[in-house]
Amino acid sequence: AGLCGPSPSSSTPGAERREKQYRAHPGFGDRRGGVTSARTYFYADEAKCDQHMETFLGCIDASGGSSENGFSAIKLTALGRPQFLLQFSEVLVKWRRFFHQMAAEQGQAGRAALEMKLEVEKLQEALANLGIATKAESQHWFTGENLGVSGTVDLLDWNSLIDSRTKLSKLLVVPNMRTGQLEPLLSRFTEEEDLQMKRMLQRMDVLAKRATEKGVRLMVDAEQSYFQPAISRLTLEMQRRFNRDRAVIFNTYQCYLKEAYDNLTVDVELSRREGWHFGTKLVRGAYMEQERERAAQIGYEDPINPTYEKTNEMYHRCLDYILEEIKHSWKANVMVASHNEDTVKFTLRRMMELGIHPSEKKVCFGQLLGMCDQITFPLGQAGFPVYKYVPYGPVNEVLPYLSRRAQENRGFMQRANRERDLLWREVKRRLLAGSLFSASP
Repeated sequence: AGLCGPSPSSSTPGAERREKQYRAHPGFGDRRGGVTSARTYFYADEAKCDQHMETFLGCIDASGGSSENGFSAIKLTALGRPQFLLQFSEVLVKWRRFFHQMAAEQGQAGRAALEMKLEVEKLQEALANLGIATKAESQHWFTGENLGVSGTVDLLDWNSLIDSRTKLSKLLVVPNMRTGQLEPLLSRFTEEEDLQMKRMLQRMDVLAKRATEKGVRLMVDAEQSYFQPAISRLTLEMQRRFNRDRAVIFNTYQCYLKEAYDNLTVDVELSRREGWHFGTKLVRGAYMEQERERAAQIGYEDPINPTYEKTNEMYHRCLDYILEEIKHSWKANVMVASHNEDTVKFTLRRMMELGIHPSEKKVCFGQLLGMCDQITFPLGQAGFPVYKYVPYGPVNEVLPYLSRRAQENRGFMQRANRERDLLWREVKRRLLAGSLFSASP
């Protein structure tokens, strides 16, 4: 079976009305084109997903047995049919866009995601005018313990509505912004698709439980933007359950996405309100070329920041937000997954300014095996938690990944020379200080 290609079991009524970004497109079924630094999984059948789960369990066991505070990385497209992730992503995006549309009508366009607060009275009137729900019908939507008590609804309140409303048999309808017509928010899954979704959730549960038992932290890798809303939402549900006492589950935020900061701040705020430990890995992103080509060919807005500089700004903005959260709550944890020296220096400077000590292990660093050792080793020697991301598997499967690594790493000789210079400078400094065999300054 193809990755997300239409099949008799997956066709849903009105599939052509679905938003372009969240439809399966045969031309992009491979998903490897233009991807420089990511492992890509393809859906064959449920048995293959079980095999992937067993591989991930072996990785968790190996990590737990070889180090304290280890990490293991998983990809959700390995654990179930990506068609489900496409459909669920579309639901989440439509729901969020509807909130922003309502906010714009209340004169709040341009505000940060968490600063938008809808007045409940006006919202109920809008819902009634659109024919979505009468005031009487929507009355009980806003009577939760916290929901609407202040007379306003923010994005987190809005998201909690979909949690409860999707359990009701009556499907929510939302306006299609292009046509102005009301459409069901949720497409009905077939019985088989429903089972596929449940199996994916079960596999995630098995992995999270094993990680908790072994004292290993589970990083859920980011993937293409059209899967990502669903991946982030499912990861959030795991964090709610497994991060009560410590950060076991880490979500990944790709800072080349225009919406990275909004996504991150909304999720951190949810962790604050609910009292669980937030864990994140920050990356720049691995799918830029492919994402841009798909958006251009299919005809939707490019989700990627326009320049590398903008991505850098986004990375540092997100990182700064997390470091501030660590300083104030101690319930946040971040892996700075970066090969960029400026980013590492920025992190070290901000940690010092905020009084976050390496020994607290709230901030750790990650680089790929075989890359940027001139960053990795000095960090480790200085007492920072630093990790190497290790690719593994049969040669024929790992070789394409490693060849992309080599292509990306063409400048390694310049970096090797720089590393040699830095090491020589450190040897001379220690000789002069009389501390050749000590890492202390």
